[in-house]
Amino acid sequence: MSQLLSVESTGADIESAIAKGIQELGVSREQVIVEVLEEPVRRLLGLGVKPARVRLTVIRAPETPAPAAEVASFEDEDGEEGAELISEQQSAEAAQVSKAVLRRLLQAMGIRATIRAQPAQQQSGEPQHWTLDVRGAGLSELIGRRGETLAALQYITRLITSRQLGRRAYLVVDVNGYKARREVILRRLALRMAEQAIQSGRTVSMEPMPPHERRIVHLALKDNPNVSTESVGEGDDRRVTIVPRRQQQS
Repeated sequence: MSQLLSVESTGADIESAIAKGIQELGVSREQVIVEVLEEPVRRLLGLGVKPARVRLTVIRAPETPAPAAEVASFEDEDGEEGAELISEQQSAEAAQVSKAVLRRLLQAMGIRATIRAQPAQQQSGEPQHWTLDVRGAGLSELIGRRGETLAALQYITRLITSRQLGRRAYLVVDVNGYKARREVILRRLALRMAEQAIQSGRTVSMEPMPPHERRIVHLALKDNPNVSTESVGEGDDRRVTIVPRRQQQS
């Protein structure tokens, strides 16, 4: 996919302008937010038509090759590395800016919803994150298959917010508490499968998951002295494996 994230284009009508922009970005229609800047207008005395002008913004992160394996750590598989100290004032500013950015994105998508901003549960050694929970009816399309659309929405919200702040924005976008419920399920599943690995003495593989869900599993088991975790596989088949330590020592 092209590294371009946004482009303005013109055409005889809105659809022509969109088609031109999509071609320039090298993405599909489903991967962009369309903002109509100017509709086509017929000029006075019938002297032609003023073209339509639109802005297209990519809502899917560019794909990059993942490493063959990764050991459980505090590395954020969603693209963040390390920790950055920020003040309470900076954190509050980030919450306000990100909420405004997300609201504009939803409006551009024609979605009416409310946004709740609240501090997320903080891991030791990590900066304060904020959760932006989008609330409303009929928002399942914002989640998408395996949370892919939601991940894209979070990516573009974080990107725009970071640019406006001039520093990294630490935020999570959720829809009707989907991620919160999913995290509880994944933590329980991770503990259950770790016990299975310990009892059988064999490596257990979980189902393929997106990066942020693999991270939840890594963190859920990082303090378990009887197992270690790795992410293996490529692309959509990347998954967490749970390895009993006694197998490693044999």
